[in-house]
Amino acid sequence: MKGIVFTEFLDLVEDKFGLEMVDYIITKSDLESEGVYTAIGTYSFSEMLQLLKHLSARTELSIDKLLLVYGEHFFSVLETSYPGLLASYKDPIEMISSIENHIHVEVRKIYPDAELPTFTVVDRSEKMLIIDYTSSRAMHHFGLGLMNKTFEHFDSTADIVLEKIKPDGTEVRFVIHKN
Repeated sequence: MKGIVFTEFLDLVEDKFGLEMVDYIITKSDLESEGVYTAIGTYSFSEMLQLLKHLSARTELSIDKLLLVYGEHFFSVLETSYPGLLASYKDPIEMISSIENHIHVEVRKIYPDAELPTFTVVDRSEKMLIIDYTSSRAMHHFGLGLMNKTFEHFDSTADIVLEKIKPDGTEVRFVIHKN
């Protein structure tokens, strides 16, 4: 997992819960990296799971809720770092439906070894999108947070229903109806 995911996560934890919480979750975890991350480094996903687990236990927020908030936070990173990419879209449905064939292509140019989830468009119209998410990491609520902020970015709203195709969350369908 790319280091930017870790550095931004720890920034979010510090912003929302304080530096003491960052220290707590790092200290409680058994991290090969010892909790030292660089944005361009690559780290084990198990480290992110440990950090999330300890944060969840300490805050009494579910891991899914934490991932949702983190996805919403991470969208601001995209806005700041890649404004040209976002400006190339005029509509949230258009942008979300292009994750696999455009956005992830651009991410791989910057991070060639990034392990990204797969998004498959099942059905699409002007006001509706059905898209399947597949990832062994089951971070679909992170994706949901990004989708929520995508609609906000375009001054729009949507009803987004998440349906687990596999109970472990490694395959999920997002049914999106733009309001």
